[in-house]
Amino acid sequence: MIYRALGNTGLKVSPIGLGLMRLPLAEGKQGYTSSRGADVEKSIELMRHAINSGINYFDTAFNYLHGESEKIVGKALQGGYRDKVILASKSPIWMINEPGQFDSLLEKQMGRMQTDHLDVYLLHCVTKKDWETHVLPNGVVERLVKAKEDGRVGHIGFSFHDTFDVFKEVCDYAPWDICQLQLNYLDREFQGGLTAANYAAQKGMGVIAMEPLRGGHLVNVPDKVRGTFASVDADRSPIEWAFDFLWDKPQISLLLSGMGTPAQIDENVAMAERAHVGMLSQEEQAVYETVATVFNSYPTIPCTGCNYCAGCPQNVTIPYNFQTYNQYILSGDMERAKWEYTTTIPLNGAQAGECIGCGQCEERCPQKIPISEWMPKIAALFE
Repeated sequence: MIYRALGNTGLKVSPIGLGLMRLPLAEGKQGYTSSRGADVEKSIELMRHAINSGINYFDTAFNYLHGESEKIVGKALQGGYRDKVILASKSPIWMINEPGQFDSLLEKQMGRMQTDHLDVYLLHCVTKKDWETHVLPNGVVERLVKAKEDGRVGHIGFSFHDTFDVFKEVCDYAPWDICQLQLNYLDREFQGGLTAANYAAQKGMGVIAMEPLRGGHLVNVPDKVRGTFASVDADRSPIEWAFDFLWDKPQISLLLSGMGTPAQIDENVAMAERAHVGMLSQEEQAVYETVATVFNSYPTIPCTGCNYCAGCPQNVTIPYNFQTYNQYILSGDMERAKWEYTTTIPLNGAQAGECIGCGQCEERCPQKIPISEWMPKIAALFE
């Protein structure tokens, strides 16, 4: 595996990092593992297997699994594993309403992870609203820089969900080391996209790609998409095509992927073993344009399953409702979709028809999806 420079940080990272927003669920539980209920022992086994397989970048956050993710990471990195991994977490900037809260949150996170420092610490989910409402008024960036100066944090940056103009403003504000962007072959210019990646890389920043599979949309692809890829290379899986799109680019240091089993880690590491800049031919690069055109002909909802919308007062399980709708749009299998809607969704929360249109979820959605408009449409389709 060829390890890559993380910008000008001096760190060398595996081409793929372990995203810890989702972890294996405890036996008998179903649903998004971005909720409570992770299987601690399986999760520890998973993380240690990743390290032993060559993955050296772990990405978690304050709110992942309602705080369980950081706690389980802390347990997994005992016994000498902490020194083998670049540990990254994120500050929940939307919770900071006074200057001192930044430091107390950082201390709490380090306590959860049983460490006296974080190798990478990012401002989480930066948007124009949170930047102007929580970050700037409370001197958050200045406190982040101080945390780097006193050794609590090794390298600083931000994850981002807004327009390129906002990205440029944030990027120019401080001497950042790293940025984290939503990037995949469909989201090439979404929320800054490759334009933002290029801008950051020119500043010497490490660029980390999140959502390389767009929340799973690029895994079980429609037959037309699969056939288009197969016309160039029939042996390459949709996941490989998605990862290769990012690994080919010199401005991207690594991509993050959630992996739920040791077998998935083995498969992804095998792909990463051949990853290198410039790995795609001109014909291979061109096929993504065709695939994007085919994909965009399907009116899917751009939900990535991040579950930031959790906390619906009606307990509507928004990502599951969207996932069921998207699977129907891509497959055309109404019988299967109705079964999922009437059988699986109620095991995890409420169906779309329970939505009251309060809009709380829309304020938290990084994808800016008009959720309250979609819910009655989904209910009308499946009920």
